[in-house]
Amino acid sequence: MSASRTLRRLPSTLVNRIAAGEVVERPASAVKELVENAIDAGARRIAVTLKEGGRTFISVVDDGIGMSADELRLAVERHCTSKLPDDDLTDIRTLGFRGEALPSIASVSRFTITSRPAGADTAWSLEIDGGAKAEPRPAAHPTGTRVEVRELFFATPARLKFLKEPRTESGHVADAMRRLAMAHPGVAFRLESEERALIDLAAANPSLLSGDAARLERLAAIMGREFADNAVPIDVNREGFRLTGFAGLPTLNRPTGQHQYLFVNGRPVRDKLLAGAVRGAYQDFLARDRHPMVALFLEAPTEMVDVNVHPAKTEVRFRDAGIVRGMIVGALRTALSAAGHRASTTVSDAALGAFRPHTGFSLPLPMGGGYGNGGGYASVPRGLAEAATQFMAPLDGLSVRDETQVADIAPGNYPLGVARAQLHETYIVAQTERGVVIVDQHAAHERLVHERLKTQLEAEGVKRQTLLLPEVVEIGEDGARRLAQRAAELADMGLVLEPFGLGAVVVRETPAVLGEVDIQGLVRDLADELAEMGDHLSLKEKVEEVCGTLACHTSVRAGRRLTVEEMNALLRQMEATPHSGQCNHGRPTYVELKLADIERLFGRR
Repeated sequence: MSASRTLRRLPSTLVNRIAAGEVVERPASAVKELVENAIDAGARRIAVTLKEGGRTFISVVDDGIGMSADELRLAVERHCTSKLPDDDLTDIRTLGFRGEALPSIASVSRFTITSRPAGADTAWSLEIDGGAKAEPRPAAHPTGTRVEVRELFFATPARLKFLKEPRTESGHVADAMRRLAMAHPGVAFRLESEERALIDLAAANPSLLSGDAARLERLAAIMGREFADNAVPIDVNREGFRLTGFAGLPTLNRPTGQHQYLFVNGRPVRDKLLAGAVRGAYQDFLARDRHPMVALFLEAPTEMVDVNVHPAKTEVRFRDAGIVRGMIVGALRTALSAAGHRASTTVSDAALGAFRPHTGFSLPLPMGGGYGNGGGYASVPRGLAEAATQFMAPLDGLSVRDETQVADIAPGNYPLGVARAQLHETYIVAQTERGVVIVDQHAAHERLVHERLKTQLEAEGVKRQTLLLPEVVEIGEDGARRLAQRAAELADMGLVLEPFGLGAVVVRETPAVLGEVDIQGLVRDLADELAEMGDHLSLKEKVEEVCGTLACHTSVRAGRRLTVEEMNALLRQMEATPHSGQCNHGRPTYVELKLADIERLFGRR
């Protein structure tokens, strides 16, 4: 063996730098580890300060329990921790390992930690320069801990080349802190970068807010007030797991999935299983390029979840992934069903906004309590005036006979009101007790037919169609084995198959609702999804997707003139049908305009 291949023990400083490379990828990684330590220390206030995005300076200050001089010595040693009861790696109940993050960060920076436990006469400070540790010395500091990280990665300059602009790095820090803040509404968080506050969240007052209210208030501060106004609560228990949080209505959606926040035992994670469960739950309500807004918090028995899959603990592994996925999908769908025909308030806000352009001519209209009261004058926007011209023609969409039929019906008896007219043979206009509802007749009826098809499938089971010639699908040994293991469950969903030689299955029956189907593509997709998801839900999703297609082709089309009776029947069905506030693609089926808002448009308020 040549000298270059002789085994040798690496220096401890190099070992720590290798460990740092696994845990500390950028300033946000260091901040995340330090803030988690502060939370574990019982802090009620955590303040973070950055310079140059954290490249030259990071400060994390907390008011937690603090540490003595002896504890400081241990805290910066590798494999020293106060967070493993009985040395059981499967029983992790805290966010991080103080004895892992600190030495890793200190090995690639100029590091100072100052701490004072409650009741102590003095604080102690300890410095580490690129892994070279000094002895603790007395210092002045209130109860709690301050960690200062200067010149991050100075000891590993290659890592500096991969850092982005300071603003980008500050954004990553802010994202990491927001995620932690969502899970801990009882803690105040502040982030300053270049003397500018990026985050300033007050701690919830336990005496004024319940747990759910405090969490929703914190989510509103981070995700926006519109999320709080248009989210439904989640609270489900199953086999030792508990899922809580809030899910946005389908009509409140975004073009990316970055507004989906998932937590396991208080730890923010980015997990494919959990993200896939959210996608599956909303699959029936959103187009593929739209994503819901959710914040879900899963409490799991420590022995049922492994948080050490990833060095930074951003991924988890469950002992029984099927229970978790099924729980998330079921809880979300139940909560969305309970919302009934409700659509998000952002729909009406957007509609009112369309009537408020900033350019256009002005007509003098009195402001205040009513016309002619001597008040100020308002402007009729160009958009409103032009939009009004198309309604100036005689109203022949509603006959005199129709008007007499509905005149004695009280709009206040129905949430979606009473039909008063049909416009352009596409939109139903209904009068409610406090405003006006405009319904897209095709989108609304599409959702009604879709829900009816789903109900029939659940009540009668999935009907099968026998193939005249059974079809053999070659998918490899692993795929064939997964499908064979799920054969009984797949049969319940209408797909009957069995092993056929090595690495293949033969399909004998398919769900009748699918009609003519690409069996090869269906089975291959199913095998791939089973490998990722571990259950048969994906087939159910395919069936529901076909239900949506059928509903679209069998529903009332735009351009069809409806009688008043038909319009009112459609409104009553919408009120009684879950999810009728949005079509199968997440678009609203109706817009509600409050009378007070309409009066403001015309200067009556």
